[in-house]
Amino acid sequence: MATLIRVNARNNHRAATRRLTESQEILEAIPSRSVMVVGDLVADEFVYGEISRVSREAPVLILKYRRSHLIPGGGGNAVCNVADLGATVIPAGVVGDDPAGQALLECFRARGIDTSGIIVDPDYGTTTKTRILAGTVHGPRQQVLRIDREPAHKIGEQRRAELEKRAVKLARRVDAVLVSDYGYGTATPGLARALRAALNGRPLTLDSRYDLTRYAGITAATPNEPEVEEALRVKIGANTRRLEQAGRLLLRKLKMRALLITRGRDGMVLFEPGRRPVHIPIHGSDEVTDVTGAGDTVIAAFTSALGAGATYEAAARLANVAGGIVVMKRGTATASREEMQQAIGGAFKV
Repeated sequence: MATLIRVNARNNHRAATRRLTESQEILEAIPSRSVMVVGDLVADEFVYGEISRVSREAPVLILKYRRSHLIPGGGGNAVCNVADLGATVIPAGVVGDDPAGQALLECFRARGIDTSGIIVDPDYGTTTKTRILAGTVHGPRQQVLRIDREPAHKIGEQRRAELEKRAVKLARRVDAVLVSDYGYGTATPGLARALRAALNGRPLTLDSRYDLTRYAGITAATPNEPEVEEALRVKIGANTRRLEQAGRLLLRKLKMRALLITRGRDGMVLFEPGRRPVHIPIHGSDEVTDVTGAGDTVIAAFTSALGAGATYEAAARLANVAGGIVVMKRGTATASREEMQQAIGGAFKV
């Protein structure tokens, strides 16, 4: 028994050493690679204030405004996450000729991000999600309300054709493409097929909120567990066997090379054809601060790693670390290269 314990300890040590080395090599390679992010570019606005009193007009709290700021959300958050990992990132999508759209462009340009793939459409309204965060003068703030302003009209066929033309042209010179589909009409299965042809075998990944099963033939996808349940009309819950059955079914149905299902505090599960599922425990604490945009971080890290030549398992483990970093931050956030370098040492202890 003692001999078996020593053998297992040596094997675990070797596996941890290998994973640490792989992760370090991937992080070093990412800055020399390029990723295009195609999809719904959302403006995330955060409004901060303090609760002053109860209104006399209605039984509601009055919030004393302090400040606000706007940052890229949705596919735009994925763009920023790729950039903060060090890769060259090119966003492609549509924004309105409005304050939110201009603010998004300014955010990207301030980071040195090429915006030539973004179309400014005066007939389109930039999707804006305003989160109201309230608290006391000396206490923490929490989200009390979210206001979504969505486009009144879908993207026109002419703009859609123009976007596809730009995206396909750009896809020919990048190492990987990430499709971010939040359901606002920028990303479509038809666009994904055109991108797949242009990539000629290079990775094409997908994060689709509502339309997962229509994207057959992509390289990989990173849905969360509720999205898998919705796509397959099943209930997984805490049933590991049912989860693995759902993962294998979705993998076959979409003819993918990999499927990474995120499970919140239960970590992630990676599926590949002909291989046993790999269960990856959550990185860090399961007492998270804020899950806003965590899915964008996961697919950004996963795609960047694949573009840098990582295996699917190595890319998934790196994405797991990135996700663990951002859920400990408030609001829409990113995981930087420096944070990743510090975190992987703890994730793959030797």
